[in-house]
Amino acid sequence: MADLIVFGEDWGGLPSSTQHLISHLMTRHRVIWVNSIGMRSPQLSLRDLKRVWQKMMAMFKGKSAQMPQEQMPPVIINPKVLPFHRFKWVRQLNKRLLLKDINRAIAQERFDKVILWLSLPTAVDMVGSLNEQASIYYCGDDFEGLDGVDHKMVKPLEQELAEKVDLILVVSKTLARKFAHPDTIILPHGVDYPLFSSPAARPHDLPENGPIAGFYGSISGWLETDLLAQSATALPSWQFVFIGDIKTDVSSLAALPNVHFLGARPHHQLPSYIQHWNVALLPFRNNKQIAACNPLKLREYLASGTPIAATSFPAAREYEDLLAIQSPREPFSRVILRANELREEKARRQNRVSSESWQHRAAQLEALINHLLR
Repeated sequence: MADLIVFGEDWGGLPSSTQHLISHLMTRHRVIWVNSIGMRSPQLSLRDLKRVWQKMMAMFKGKSAQMPQEQMPPVIINPKVLPFHRFKWVRQLNKRLLLKDINRAIAQERFDKVILWLSLPTAVDMVGSLNEQASIYYCGDDFEGLDGVDHKMVKPLEQELAEKVDLILVVSKTLARKFAHPDTIILPHGVDYPLFSSPAARPHDLPENGPIAGFYGSISGWLETDLLAQSATALPSWQFVFIGDIKTDVSSLAALPNVHFLGARPHHQLPSYIQHWNVALLPFRNNKQIAACNPLKLREYLASGTPIAATSFPAAREYEDLLAIQSPREPFSRVILRANELREEKARRQNRVSSESWQHRAAQLEALINHLLR
């Protein structure tokens, strides 16, 4: 049985697709999880300074994670690296520092057949350095268009990584077209279907007066905030609810009386909110990042059965018979009203994703890993 060394985002918080997949594999595989190796140099901003402080403090914390009893917990490594990957000497130093910590963990855990899993191009120098049986690049985003990433630095690292690994997994057809690697396979996102489809009690902090249009996730630059402000103005009887950390200018929304920012919520609490919205929102901008994305919340929305109003982007169009998707020049407020008319089709929405669970995706991944080992 293979042991996994995973380079992903920081363990914990709102789970990414990598965390969902690897969590399911932990019932059969031991895991060393290396927390995020950043993809841009920090700036002199309060946000970046806070992030640097958090990373420094994490280096001194324990290296195990709490998991359900039936799963073997991962060994967590908080990398001691410099976030200046453009410089060769920095990459060489980071490689030595990482290898020291990882090899120590390999020896302590007595790892044998190692599969290397990389979700971040900044871990490229680890490929071929850990005596691994095989290596996988899991590409969940178009890093060349991702907000908050040093694109000039990441692009050549990703190209180098794609040439080194044995297998590339991507989450969308758009991402698949980026790579010439002969072993590039599409592994779409899954969904925690039992969590989002099981009825949950209504939270006390949802507004009571009028129907609710809601969104959860990072409130960032990829949201069409002006479009949302126009919709909230056009639908004064509706309440617009946003759950998540605010990372962009939302002043046009915050000024409206029927708009509510509730802050972030733990992942397991999200079903209690979405199930009590009248319409769930996917109001994304038309840009390179969104063209390649396969948002986790799309399938989570569907699993909840809640009607969905979306702007037009490739991942949404795969479910166009179940969503209200904005047409050219159509006001988004009208899309919300069209979505609300689809409330009787709850069972159709849920049935479509009932077989797209993370457990099913992990089983597909297990088969690929076994193939690599052979």
